[in-house]
Amino acid sequence: MRELFLLEPDAEDAGWQDRALCAQTDPEAFFPEKGGSTREAKKVCLTCEVRDDCLEAALFNDERFGIWGGLSERERRKLKKRAV
Repeated sequence: MRELFLLEPDAEDAGWQDRALCAQTDPEAFFPEKGGSTREAKKVCLTCEVRDDCLEAALFNDERFGIWGGLSERERRKLKKRAV
């Protein structure tokens, strides 16, 4: 996996959101209440073809809420910390 958080999202592939599986499912699953399950959202992410693009955008934009690229905010924070 490339150093996602150091790269600006690819401008040529800005349409990745249109191919995201989450766009075809219940958005509430990707923004659970505190302590809520993230299992269903992460299951969708596992088979999504744009998972890496999603994670890259979330890291670049410092997304604080929700499941992005199959990771929770806490998991994204840990990923950034390990890479520094």
